[in-house]
Amino acid sequence: MDGMISLLGLLSLGLEGIYCQGVYAPPTVRIVHSGHACNVEEERYSERVYTIREGETLELTCLVTGHPRPQIRWTKTAGSVSDRFQDSSVFNETLHITKIQRHQGGRYYCKAENGLASPAIKSIRVDVYYLDPPVVTVHQSIGEAKEQFYYERTVFLRCVANSNPPVRYSWHRGREVLSQGSDKGVEIYEPFFTQQGETKILKLKNLRPKDYANYSCVASVRNVCGIPDTNIIFQLTNKTASPSIKLLVEDPIVVNPGQMVALVCITTAGEPHPTLNWTTGGGGALPERSQVKDGTLTLREISSDEAGVYSCVASNNVGNPAKKSTTIIVRALKKGRFWITPDPYHNDDNIQIGREVKISCQVEATPSEELVFGWLKNGRTLRSSERMVITQTDPDISPGTTNLDIIDLKFTDFGTYTCVASLKHGGIPEISIDVNISSTTVPPLFFSFLVPPSLTVPRGKSPLVAREGETVELECVVTGKPKPILLWTRADREAPMPDGSAQMESYDGVLRIVNVSREMSGQYRCQTSQYNGFNVKPREAVVELIVQYPPTVEPANMEIRQGLGRSVSMSCRVLRAHPSRVLRYEWRLGSKQLQSGHFDTRDETEYSIHTLARENYGEYVCEITNEAGAGRCVFNVTGRAHGPEFYYDTYSPIWQNRPRVYGFKLQWTQMNPDTVDRIVAYRLGIRQTGQQRWWEQEIPVEAPMRKGELITYNLTELIRPEAYEVRLTPITRFGEGDAAVRIVTYSAPINPHLREFHCSFEEEPICMFTQEKNDDFDWTRHSAATRDTKYTPNTGPSGDRTGSKQGFYMYIETSRPRKQGDKARLVSPIFNVAPKNPYSLTNPPAYCFSFYYHMYGKHIGTLNAFLKQKGQSASAESPVWTLNGNQGDRWRQAKVSIHPTASFQVAIEGVRGPGIEGDIAIDDVVLEEGECPNIPPNPEESKAPPKEIHIWLLLVTVVMTLLRGQR
Repeated sequence: MDGMISLLGLLSLGLEGIYCQGVYAPPTVRIVHSGHACNVEEERYSERVYTIREGETLELTCLVTGHPRPQIRWTKTAGSVSDRFQDSSVFNETLHITKIQRHQGGRYYCKAENGLASPAIKSIRVDVYYLDPPVVTVHQSIGEAKEQFYYERTVFLRCVANSNPPVRYSWHRGREVLSQGSDKGVEIYEPFFTQQGETKILKLKNLRPKDYANYSCVASVRNVCGIPDTNIIFQLTNKTASPSIKLLVEDPIVVNPGQMVALVCITTAGEPHPTLNWTTGGGGALPERSQVKDGTLTLREISSDEAGVYSCVASNNVGNPAKKSTTIIVRALKKGRFWITPDPYHNDDNIQIGREVKISCQVEATPSEELVFGWLKNGRTLRSSERMVITQTDPDISPGTTNLDIIDLKFTDFGTYTCVASLKHGGIPEISIDVNISSTTVPPLFFSFLVPPSLTVPRGKSPLVAREGETVELECVVTGKPKPILLWTRADREAPMPDGSAQMESYDGVLRIVNVSREMSGQYRCQTSQYNGFNVKPREAVVELIVQYPPTVEPANMEIRQGLGRSVSMSCRVLRAHPSRVLRYEWRLGSKQLQSGHFDTRDETEYSIHTLARENYGEYVCEITNEAGAGRCVFNVTGRAHGPEFYYDTYSPIWQNRPRVYGFKLQWTQMNPDTVDRIVAYRLGIRQTGQQRWWEQEIPVEAPMRKGELITYNLTELIRPEAYEVRLTPITRFGEGDAAVRIVTYSAPINPHLREFHCSFEEEPICMFTQEKNDDFDWTRHSAATRDTKYTPNTGPSGDRTGSKQGFYMYIETSRPRKQGDKARLVSPIFNVAPKNPYSLTNPPAYCFSFYYHMYGKHIGTLNAFLKQKGQSASAESPVWTLNGNQGDRWRQAKVSIHPTASFQVAIEGVRGPGIEGDIAIDDVVLEEGECPNIPPNPEESKAPPKEIHIWLLLVTVVMTLLRGQR
């Protein structure tokens, strides 16, 4: 039973009322930090710098205002282009980066936009602090040798550490701290900047026995961000020496593919003992399958891709690292080419019987010096003779080339000649190239021993018509001896081939395209490759491909919201199609055909409904077809209302009824309320987060809403500290519309039990003061340091209340277009009152309301202060403090005691005087519990209204208090 009562209590939601207020507003942005901040400071031009230690968590929160709720996006500059945010952070109010690294420092931008005015953008610079362990390197300088000993030996110890902020160094010899001048044999160079960061050098001149000791370099960033000092120790002895190494391998190493290669590197000198590392040429990474152990690099099943230069590097921080390299060559043979000189089909230079013919064969080999050629005629070995001369050309002029010269060509020389290429040490399959010399007769008394290439496109293969998604084969028939390879390209040279390359090869004359698309339509050129046995111009042909595809239409999917009784028009437009002439359209609502026909000269079809009825709602499909298929425009015609837009910028949305119970002021506007039928109610659902069951009730709406009208509904009896999920759904004659959901979380309201409130207007949110919307103009936040050229002389303050030109205050600008009597009102956040005896009004709590004012200028108007209480009408307001006229060029303080009986606000009103020299400024607004002590005299105290509570106000307050007590 108690549980049921508590659930019923949860549904005790009180309707405060619906009222009109234009709340659509462009976005504003402010960035605040959380997480592990070392320091946050303001630099010039209001730039914020956020300092964080490397490895800690960065959290930046973007506080936005504006309605509708702005969309947020985080971006970054001044860092590595490879930076990536966590996907969940980029579009959230809070940007969260765990274990931040140094390259992630830079400027972070929060951009908020809601479609009104320009997007709001704020930035904050993040400075990541770090200190790497220092590295000590030692360099020795030895003087001229004399009688088997060195009369001078100088040692330099250099300490380097990467850091942010810049590092400081100190040197120690054993436990002794070394400083400049502390030892005649020691010099310390002050830090200087290099590409590696700051360095500090310790110079030991003319080494002495005591200089052979342990030296420690301590790097410090002065404990910034809590980063401790780091140090490194180097032991200097009379044996300290730079490293030297030796490779126990040949150079170069020539191996076959698939072999295992072991490169052995050993140290031959160095103190301390050097460490060994292997790199590839240029300092690159080793192959993935490589293994390094005790200075030995092992490459198992080596491939051609792993050939190259490998280097062993030894380092012990003394002198320069030692480096030795060797080259690995992996044997390989690549397919070659051949040509004949002279070409019998080039420039009528035909070959006669009795003339000389040269057949040249070229092969790419690694290593080239192991290449061996052989020649066969009709499968038998051919040796060099007086008429068959076999030569190998100069490798510098034409590497990997052999020639067969046939002197005095005879009929008996007809046959097949084979060029065979291999490598001396084997292990690589040999390759061969055949050249066919035939007895085909060309012009009389001339003979052809080769068939030149020809290229044709089979009948019916161009143009080739296919449908999108099919597999097509473009075909060119090629003949000739030897048969050349075909190269396929697009006739439009800038268009890529289907695989994305510039050209594709074909050995059978067929170009196969799988899943052909409309972008592949066009002309394709087939062409014989350059090396085809002849010095003739390549043959070519063109194949045209036509790809048919269904119509592309717009809109592909569109939602139309419209109320009953109104008209609707839908239009489906064809963007492109092939074939494009024979097009048919059909309109359907569900399975019901509405309209059909053929296109004439137009490229769109339209369907209209003059008066919407309930049966007209639904999904309309316009299908446009051709031979290749159909394109569809889909229209979802609905009377669903748009979702409500929650108003997040409500000041003091939370109040506390009892110790464990709180209330929440829920506010929203309706998105595009005139689009569909009038909203008659909202269905409100609420549940505790994590629970399954929703509790619902309806909120009636009595009158039509206007765009931007703010609706307020009070949720009461919410239990602290629980969070609630609130769902709001508009209801029209059509039924339910789109729902909107938000989370209500308890947080302490502003001054729930007021003790002291102080605002000096130094921050942009101005302590949650707001500009009243029904006044004539606004107060302006200002500082003397940012005063612009429009500033009117002889009026207004030259600094804030403390005299600082950097400090901010609020003032009214009385220059044009302001006119006499115009008012500007600044309203505080809502403050709660908790009287000890809620039924007693004889002794309401007292608060001291004070502020500083500056009223200097011959046209000064009036400054008023008001007390605004909950439930009090605007017409009943009267000032609790007022002052008029020029008060001199100085700041003065105003104090007044107020006695609110309900939640209240204070308002400060500036009234423009008769001219432009009438700027009024205020600063340091304070609210404190208790009566005001030492109230300064007010020149117009007598003009202020009496402070007694009017009898009608007492009666209203009594009724409200009694009702509150009956809850």
